[in-house]
Amino acid sequence: MEKVLIIIPTYNEAENISQIIKEIFNCSTNVHILVVDDSSPDGTNFLVKKLINIYPAKLHLLNRIEKKGLGPAYIDGFKWALQNEYSQIFEMDADFSHDPSEIDKMIRILNDGFDLVIGSRYKSGINVLNWPIGRIMLSYAASIYVKVITGMPINDPTSGFVGYKSHVLKKIGLDNINFQGYAFQIEMKYMAWINGFSLFEHPIIFKNRLKGESKMNITIFWEAIFGVIKMRLFK
Repeated sequence: MEKVLIIIPTYNEAENISQIIKEIFNCSTNVHILVVDDSSPDGTNFLVKKLINIYPAKLHLLNRIEKKGLGPAYIDGFKWALQNEYSQIFEMDADFSHDPSEIDKMIRILNDGFDLVIGSRYKSGINVLNWPIGRIMLSYAASIYVKVITGMPINDPTSGFVGYKSHVLKKIGLDNINFQGYAFQIEMKYMAWINGFSLFEHPIIFKNRLKGESKMNITIFWEAIFGVIKMRLFK
């Protein structure tokens, strides 16, 4: 049986973290979870520590001293996963925008021989619920832009619901990943693609968070827009 880890990066997700952990374990009995928390002042890590008493062998916490961005949080989580010999490593948000019931389906895709599986909002149309129309159009246009600039055959390159086989992370070199915001998601997929790994887009329905605040801001958006050109030229 494959050793599977779900990495959830958090900053001020006290309203969601307990529920998402319980729901993941309800849907997928054979996975472990690593919460990578950037010392959330709202007590997110305290709630995780309480749940570790309930799931002592399956739930883990990596507490970082300060908030350094999404990319560095995932890189630290990936390194932890490789050190602990997980064979499949997933990224997932804490806010229920990614449905835990999709995890087992995505695990099966990796088991069927693919190196990377992407939970895709845009593989079969636009499957996003409760976002303002302006944000949907911006996200969809950004996906087309990335696809054109990079040549990647991926409809949702900014997706944050992704599963990697461990050999992908070892090959691409985690210390070579430069972006810190949501452009990190593009760079990871691009590095996997140019190294010849097989990718599969699994269609999902993305739901806007009901609790807590989004971490998206204009700085992250511009990093993605201009960073893609730099990445295409120099990677």
